[in-house]
Amino acid sequence: MATATTERPTDQQPTPGHYRAYTPRPFTRAERDSVTILFGGLHWRVERILQAVLESGGHKAQVLPVATKDDLLTGREVADIGQCCPTSFTTGNLVNFLKKEAKATSAASVNEKFVYLTAGSCGACRFGQYHQSYELALRNSGLDAFRMFLLAQDQLDQKAAMGDGLDLNLPVTLGCLWAIFCTDLVQDLEYQVRPYEVVPGQTEAVVKESVELLYQAFRNRPQRGPWQSVLWFLTTGYFAKVMRQVRAKFDAIEVDRLRVKPTVKITGEFYLQTVEGDPNYNIHRWLEAEGAEVYPAGITVWMDYLLRLGLQRFEDYSGIERGARLKLGLGRTVQAIYRATFNRLRRAMGNLPHELPYQLELRRLAAPYFHSRLDGGEGDMLVGKAIWAHQKKKAHMICELSPYSCMPNTMSIGAMAGVIGKYPDLLYAPLEIKGDAEVHALSRCQMILTEAKKRAQREFDEALEKSGMTLEQVRAYLDAHPAMKRATYLVPHMGCAGQAANLVLHVAQRAK
Repeated sequence: MATATTERPTDQQPTPGHYRAYTPRPFTRAERDSVTILFGGLHWRVERILQAVLESGGHKAQVLPVATKDDLLTGREVADIGQCCPTSFTTGNLVNFLKKEAKATSAASVNEKFVYLTAGSCGACRFGQYHQSYELALRNSGLDAFRMFLLAQDQLDQKAAMGDGLDLNLPVTLGCLWAIFCTDLVQDLEYQVRPYEVVPGQTEAVVKESVELLYQAFRNRPQRGPWQSVLWFLTTGYFAKVMRQVRAKFDAIEVDRLRVKPTVKITGEFYLQTVEGDPNYNIHRWLEAEGAEVYPAGITVWMDYLLRLGLQRFEDYSGIERGARLKLGLGRTVQAIYRATFNRLRRAMGNLPHELPYQLELRRLAAPYFHSRLDGGEGDMLVGKAIWAHQKKKAHMICELSPYSCMPNTMSIGAMAGVIGKYPDLLYAPLEIKGDAEVHALSRCQMILTEAKKRAQREFDEALEKSGMTLEQVRAYLDAHPAMKRATYLVPHMGCAGQAANLVLHVAQRAK
């Protein structure tokens, strides 16, 4: 008698199983000495110091190389085609690095030797689906067993998911925060100085020396217990001393601030405004090559915005949720300490880097155009920063970098139409970044930059007229006072957006 069979006909597709979310094998403490933590996606200064912080916490850490156009193409090939370019760049960057390592050794060796740590979140954009793109890319590259861990922005203690190999304790977390403070200040001063340096390349050399100085300082900082470290970080003069040493290095740079240059404020999607390289068409260096001074987007400002978002919930629930008012008060205290710490380090740099804008002021400025509770991306802060920079004469022009079809930035660009209607003299260049449409984006930026150059020159001419001095007289005064030609000389803000115009009015004030 024939035996019954349960085999499906050959033309019938297998029944799909239940969806299972990506769950990496835990990273254990026993592996800490043999496994290297990979990370990247920020600018090189902060990445270098974050590496020092992780190493000081007993981890092996390595920064991924700067993403390139080859990484963009790889990301599109191995992950979903509908992703935005930051996802393509970061996905391809990781995959290409791992494939190169696997070619030198083996896929199994790569799976055991490295883990990847990156940011993750839920939100209004594709950022909430990054892990799916990474998982798909790894699977399509034959690296299914590779371990990646997404560090949620709203959840610091994730040992249950990651394992105890990655110890993001208080000393490491605070070290990362102070690393961001210090490198933001260095980057800000770098961009203020480089366009005016007399000796080309000197600023670049000083910044590299400064970052290595910070690396050693963070790598070898005194170790404290979890709660003792909080008190130490808040009260120590250790980091302020290092920042004064950084300032002394900048003091060796001679500058010519009478070069008339428009100031361009960078805003936009977090990755594109922060990274330096192919992902944003090297926009920072391109602007400098075109004769502009760049006002970079600080990570510190973005983190201050995240604090403000968290406090808004307590504002809304005050009188409704028990303890909401107390939490709001405590949160305001934390925000005040955050700002005070940044300002302390800024003072050690001679108050030369730009100040932190007040988040409540940014919210107030943006309120008529963008609701503060719409928090995708940078939400209303993008609009608030543009108005703030315009009204406060911090920049001649705003350059907003948005990934192609990015929903949060599409909303901010739409809101900016209303802002331009209210402030028609605000120069605003929204650039849609696809990763491979460089000519289109930069030509659009160049049109607005041409107007910004005219505005900077007009501002400078008006400053000369108001001062009653000629350009030759101003130069003669600076030659007689060589300290004013140092990169660390603080030129006060005299109501102008350009350094040249502010310097003319300052010299006229001193010469009286």
